Amino acid sequence: MTAGVNLSRPVSPPHTARQPSSLGWYFIGVLAVGALGLVTLAVFNKLSLAQRPAASSLKLADIPVDGERAYGYLKEICAIGPRVSGTEGMRRQQEYLQAHFEKLGGRVSLQQFPARHPLTGARVEMANMIVEWHPERKDRILLCAHYDTRPFPDQDPVDPKGSFVGANDGASGAALFCELAHHLPELKGKYGVDFVLFDGEELVYDGQRDPYFLGSEHFAREYLANLRTHRYQYGVLRDMIGDANLQIYREVNSMRTPQTRQLNNDIFGVARSLGVKEFIASTRHEVRDDHLALNQIAKIPTIDLIDFDYPTSRGRNYWHTTQDTPDKCSALSLAKVGWVLLEWAKRAK
Repeated sequence: MTAGVNLSRPVSPPHTARQPSSLGWYFIGVLAVGALGLVTLAVFNKLSLAQRPAASSLKLADIPVDGERAYGYLKEICAIGPRVSGTEGMRRQQEYLQAHFEKLGGRVSLQQFPARHPLTGARVEMANMIVEWHPERKDRILLCAHYDTRPFPDQDPVDPKGSFVGANDGASGAALFCELAHHLPELKGKYGVDFVLFDGEELVYDGQRDPYFLGSEHFAREYLANLRTHRYQYGVLRDMIGDANLQIYREVNSMRTPQTRQLNNDIFGVARSLGVKEFIASTRHEVRDDHLALNQIAKIPTIDLIDFDYPTSRGRNYWHTTQDTPDKCSALSLAKVGWVLLEWAKRAK
């Protein structure tokens, strides 16, 4: 996934944090010109932290989603090692996940497609994993995440060619699906649910050259082109939702249509009703991610739930570094996100 500063069009470079522009313009008229940029950023960060609600007092025992079990899945996925598209690590992860979902009653299929390796030009075999729950229900909810890892920790200040296991950026979404699979067979309501794990989200060696979102774009084109008996009413992408210092803001590109704005309102409203204060109902980052293809190509109203401040907006960032490891994630964060999504799926109209 990537982020940009232009609100009219998502841009590179990857994941550059974008702050709301209104505060910036306000301070431009107030602060001295010489130190304007630094002072504006410092004041904005101070205000952001002051406006952020206190963390919820929820404990694991208060939440029906088993965060410890989800965290165990996260550690098992990371123990496989890097899971780069087309590699042995990805194959082992696919076998692990398929066996898990099928054991719990999910109907699993692999949506296979080829891609070109950005360095060698060789053919890379890709596969999105689709897991269907209650396939007889024609109106459906799409819950999605990517499950590949970036080839290298390119943002690491010490070892940018080292090993990258992607605990938060990669494993957290798949691990939460593993936990939700225990709950989906009993899901009541009008909607069926599909998990989709996208391959090739970031088979990227050069962020200015190599294409992102190969799996979601393929999935979106197939959904649009093929005859089908089901319809996705809503889509929710989860990315980087395991951070121990959880803070999920509304994402800019997830607020562009009336449908996605309402979907944000519904999900953040569920979080508020459950006392999950880590869902913060203000808009923060603009992120290019797999939800763009679902909205723009497949026309599925889809939002991105992403904690892009990893771990905080002020401290060091573990994103795309060798430090994105299980100890930076938490069972409680996984439980909170899983509970909100599960309860929303139950209430969805």
